[in-house]
Amino acid sequence: MDRGILYHLQRDARHTTAQEIAETVGVSASTVRNRIEALEDDGIIKGYHPEIDYEAANLPLRVLFVCTVPATNQSEFVQKMLEIQGVVDVREMLVGRRNIYVEVVGTSTQDITRITDTLHESGVTIESSEIMRERHMQPFDHFHFSEATADEQRER
Repeated sequence: MDRGILYHLQRDARHTTAQEIAETVGVSASTVRNRIEALEDDGIIKGYHPEIDYEAANLPLRVLFVCTVPATNQSEFVQKMLEIQGVVDVREMLVGRRNIYVEVVGTSTQDITRITDTLHESGVTIESSEIMRERHMQPFDHFHFSEATADEQRER
């Protein structure tokens, strides 16, 4: 049941009701609401975030920086990066080099240059930078839940 709830919330949390999820996973809407609350309390669901079309929001440049920082104070570097205007995502990797991925947005090359300079000044080594065209995401489908599973649940 929880996997079905997570699947639906990842797919479209804003436009999916507890009743719709309940019909799919075969429980009551109140059970779905209770499980969502428990999943939030347990830290499994950490939040609900809008997906932003940065280009439509007049931030046409998206760049992914692959960086290296000392592993011993990686969290300190992450905090510094998150304070830079234009940084929208920082990912920590489990490797020695190329251990931080930083996604930034800007309106011009001047914005990107400012961010690049700030990263360098903070002691980060930029290994590469790539202009992002598009980011594609989907619900994690290994929750062993699918539309076929939902159809089978409804037929019971």
